[in-house]
Amino acid sequence: MTTRSFVAFDAVALYDALEYQRLERGLTWQGVANQVWDLSSVLNAQRGDHPLSVSTIKNLGLRRATSCQHALFLLRWLDRTPESFLKGASRDAGSPLPRASNAERPRWNLHRLYEVLNATRKEEGITWQQLARELRCTPHQLTGLRTAKFAIDMALAMCIVQWLARPASDFIDVATW
Repeated sequence: MTTRSFVAFDAVALYDALEYQRLERGLTWQGVANQVWDLSSVLNAQRGDHPLSVSTIKNLGLRRATSCQHALFLLRWLDRTPESFLKGASRDAGSPLPRASNAERPRWNLHRLYEVLNATRKEEGITWQQLARELRCTPHQLTGLRTAKFAIDMALAMCIVQWLARPASDFIDVATW
């Protein structure tokens, strides 16, 4: 088994970038939430989804964590890549997110992430337990990707793509749902 090193996803840096843009644009946190949500206004109206909560955004700075799907909403608004929030990374690190219209939104394809992770794990000849130890998570967090419907923690998603030596954008689609 090849041990790889990982750079942590910096949720606080993401929060700080949001705060900077919020102040630059003269917005309240509710204004940020509205703008982020309005990026997919047609899709949201079609689906009848509930809007992104201000607390979801503000708690990012407190919890120091976010789901991979919520992170995409925020990254889209900032026009930044997931890799640009790995500790020590440059602002232009990583591949751009796929462009989405207001009738779409970027979404992690967790099933594809699982399929590639599982295939690579098998090629490496390691068990889910060994891989989980390396990624500092539980085996269930990894095997659960196969049936995950919504999200996983962004920090884990970024560890996985680093372990795979692939850009996050390889696992992000533009979706109407």
